[in-house]
Amino acid sequence: MNKKKKPFLGMPAPLGYVPGLGRGEQREKEEIEKYRMERPKIQQQFSDLKRKLAEVTEEEWLSIPEVGDARNKRQRNPRYEKLTPVPDSFFAKHLQTGENHTSVDPRQTQFGGLNTPYPGGLNTPYPGGMTPGLMTPGTGELDMRKIGQARNTLMDMRLSQVSDSVSGQTVVDPKGYLTDLNSMIPTHGGDINDIKKARLLLKSVRETNPHHPPAWIASARLEEVTGKLQVARNLIMKGTEMCPKSEDVWLEAARLQPGDTAKAVVAQAVRHLPQSVRIYIRAAELETDLRAKKRVLRKALEHVPNSVRLWKAAVELEEPEDARIMLSRAVECCPTSVELWLALARLETYENARKVLNKARENIPTDRHIWITAAKLEEANGNTQMVEKIVDRAITSLRANGVEINREQWIQDAEECDKAGSVATCQAVMRAVIGIGIEEEDRKHTWMEDADSCVAHNALECARAIYAYALQVFPSKKSVWLRAAYFEKNHGTRESLEALLQRAVAHCPKAEVLWLMGAKSKWLAGDVPAARSILALAFQANPNSEEIWLAAVKLESENNEYERARRLLAKARSSAPTARVFMKSVKLEWVLGNIEAAQELCEEALRHYEDFPKLWMMKGQIEEQEGLTEKAREAYSQGLKKCPHSTPLWLLLSRLEEKIGQLTRARAILEKSRLKNPKNPGLWLESVRLEYRAGLKNIANTLMAKALQECPSSGVLWSEAVFLEARPQRKTKSVDALKKCEHDPHVLLAVAKLFWSERKITKAREWFHRTVKIDSDLGDAWALFYKFELQHGSEEQREEVRRRCENAEPRHGELWCAVSKDIAHWQRKVGEVLVLVAARIKNTF
Repeated sequence: MNKKKKPFLGMPAPLGYVPGLGRGEQREKEEIEKYRMERPKIQQQFSDLKRKLAEVTEEEWLSIPEVGDARNKRQRNPRYEKLTPVPDSFFAKHLQTGENHTSVDPRQTQFGGLNTPYPGGLNTPYPGGMTPGLMTPGTGELDMRKIGQARNTLMDMRLSQVSDSVSGQTVVDPKGYLTDLNSMIPTHGGDINDIKKARLLLKSVRETNPHHPPAWIASARLEEVTGKLQVARNLIMKGTEMCPKSEDVWLEAARLQPGDTAKAVVAQAVRHLPQSVRIYIRAAELETDLRAKKRVLRKALEHVPNSVRLWKAAVELEEPEDARIMLSRAVECCPTSVELWLALARLETYENARKVLNKARENIPTDRHIWITAAKLEEANGNTQMVEKIVDRAITSLRANGVEINREQWIQDAEECDKAGSVATCQAVMRAVIGIGIEEEDRKHTWMEDADSCVAHNALECARAIYAYALQVFPSKKSVWLRAAYFEKNHGTRESLEALLQRAVAHCPKAEVLWLMGAKSKWLAGDVPAARSILALAFQANPNSEEIWLAAVKLESENNEYERARRLLAKARSSAPTARVFMKSVKLEWVLGNIEAAQELCEEALRHYEDFPKLWMMKGQIEEQEGLTEKAREAYSQGLKKCPHSTPLWLLLSRLEEKIGQLTRARAILEKSRLKNPKNPGLWLESVRLEYRAGLKNIANTLMAKALQECPSSGVLWSEAVFLEARPQRKTKSVDALKKCEHDPHVLLAVAKLFWSERKITKAREWFHRTVKIDSDLGDAWALFYKFELQHGSEEQREEVRRRCENAEPRHGELWCAVSKDIAHWQRKVGEVLVLVAARIKNTF
C-alpha cells in the first residue's frame, strides 16, 4: 500500500458537501439556517441576560478577575477593539423589529453577521470576557451609565452569609458553613456556568478570608468533582499553608493525595498539630504494614496519652497478652474510661478481674456497667449467690453518688445480659428495678406491658423474671397466672408449664381454665391418668362446673372410653344440667350410631332448652340424615319460631329446599331471613351463592351490590365479591376491599388467593402470613396456607405451617367447621383436620 496516497481518495463525498465552497462556508450556511429557526428563543435569552446585567455596578463588575483581566488585555492590545460585538443599538433594532437579516453581508462582523450564532451559543463567553449590550455605540467601551447602581444580587446574597458587614468578623458556624459551601458545588452533570459561578464565588471567599478552612476544603472538592484532581491538590496544599492549625484541612489534603504523598502530608500535619488524635488515626490508616501501624499509634500515645480512641485503636492490633499489658497502662492514663476498664477485666483471670473492677468502681463510682459486669463475672464463675447482692449493692451505691436510676436503661441492660446468656444477672437486675418509679395502681398493667416488650425483643428470661415477680406481688390474680401460663406454653417447656399451673391452681382453685390447661398438658403428653387426676381435683374445687364436666367427657371419648364418657354425661345431666351438657350427650350417641337414643335425648333437651338453636339444628340434621325430609323441614321451621335470629338455622332450611330442587322456596326463605335479620352478612352471602350455584350470575352480582350497600364493612362479602369479578377486574376490586376492610382476615385471605392465582408466590406467602397473624383462629386461612405450601413450598415450610396451626388450635372458618364438626371426623386432631381441609380445597379461583 502506498503510504503517500491519501486514504480518503476514491471515497464518496460527505453528505451536504458542495464542491467549490471554501473551508467553513458550508458550516456558516447551516449555522445561519439554524439561527433563523432558533431566533425567538435567542431573543428571550438575550433579554434575560440584559436584565441580569443591569443589576451589576461598574465597580462590582470590574472586581471580577476575569473581567478586569480582559479589560487590561484590551488596553494593552488594540486588536481587542476589533473583536468586540456589534453595538447594543444594532442588536436592539433588528431583534425587536424581527427583520429578515439574510441580506446582511456575513463579513460585516467578526463572527459572520447577525444570522451566524456565536460558537457554543449565548452561554459561551465573548472574546476578552466581553458581554453584549455593554458597549457604547461607536466607542467599544463599557457603558456603565446604562447599567445603574444596583447591587450584585448573587454576590451579595452569598458573601453576606460569610462575614458581618459591620465588624468584618465571621458570623457563621464553621462546621455548618462547610456543609453550606459543599452544597454549592455542582454535580458532575451540572451546567458549566454553575461550576464557573461556584469557582468564582469560592475564590472570592478565599481572598476575603484566607484563613477560613471550609473555603479551601470546598474549593478543593469543587475541582475534584469536576475532574481537576491536580488543581484540587494544589488548592488544598495552599490551604494547609494558610490554615496550618486546621485538622479538617490537613485531613482533606491527606485524602486527596496519593499514598506516599499522603503520608508526607500527615507527617507535616503532625508537626503542626502534635495533639491531634484524628491525624494520628489517619496516619495509622495509611500504613499497610501491621508493625508500622503499631509504631504510629505508639508514637501517638507518647504525645497524647489520655486519648481513649488511640488506646482502643492500639489495643485492637495486639495479641491478648500484649493487649492486657497495654490496657493496664491505658487505665492509668485514662482512669475514667469505662470501656478500657471493662476490656482489661475481660482479659484478666477471675481473681485479677475482680480487683480490676473494684479499682474501676473506685475511679468511676457513677457508672452502672461496671457493677453489671461484676455480677456477670460472678455468674460466669459459678458464684450465683453473689449476683443478687452485687446488683442490690449497685443500686444503693449509685443512689448514694447522686445517680438517678433510669428504669428503662436497666431493663435494656437486663435484656442484653439475657442475650449474652447471663440469666441470673438479667433476672437479678429485673427484680431490682421492675418496681422503680411505678405507681401502685399501675403496677400490674405496666409489668404485663414490660413482659410483652421483652418477648418482642426475644429476651425470654427477662419476661419470665417479670412474671415471677408479678406473681409474688399478685398471687391471687387469675389474669397474671394465665398470662404466665400462656408464656410458658408458647416459649417454655412442658415441665415449666405444668410446674407453673400446679402453683396456679393452688392460689386460684376456682379458675377452671387453669385446671383445664394442666389436664390438657398431661393428656397431650400421653399421660391420661395424670389428666384424670387433675380433673378429679378440679371437680372437688368446682363441683358443678360445666367446663370441667365437658373436659372430662372429651378426655374419655377421645381416648375411646365411651362408657366412661356416658356415665360422666349422665352424672352431669343430673348434677349440673345445661344445654351444652345435653348437646354433648346427643352428639355422643349420634356419632356412636345410637340414633334412637340421640333423638330421645334431643327431645328431652328441647323440653328444657327450646331456645337453644343447636339442639334444633341437631334434630333436623339427624332427620335429614335418615332421609326424613318433611320431619327435617318441620324441625328447622319450629326451631326458627323459637330462635328467629339464628343464622345457621336459616341456612340449613334454605339448603334443604335447594337440595330437593325447590329453588324458589329456598330464595323466599333467605329473603324472609334477611327481613328478620337486617345487615346480616352471612345471609346475604348465602343469597348470592344460591343464585351463583343456579347459574344466575347477573342476579348474583346484583345481590352482591345490594349486600355491600347494606353491609359495607363486611370482610366476608368483600372477599366473595373479589372472585365474582372477571379476572381483569379482580385486582381493582381487591383494592376497594382493602380500603373498606383493611384489617379483616377474610379480605387479606382473598388478596393472598389472588396473588396465588397470578403465580406471584412471594407476595402470596407474605399475605398468608399477614392473615394468620391477624386471626390465628380462622381455620380456613391455615388450610389454604398449607395447601399453598404443598404446591409451592419446601418440606420445612409445610411443617412450619402445620406446627403453627396446631399451636393456634383454630375453631372457626366455613371449610374448617364443615370438616371438624363432621361426625365422621369428630375425633380428629388439629393437624389431621388441617390436612383433610387442604385436600378438599380446589384452587380454581
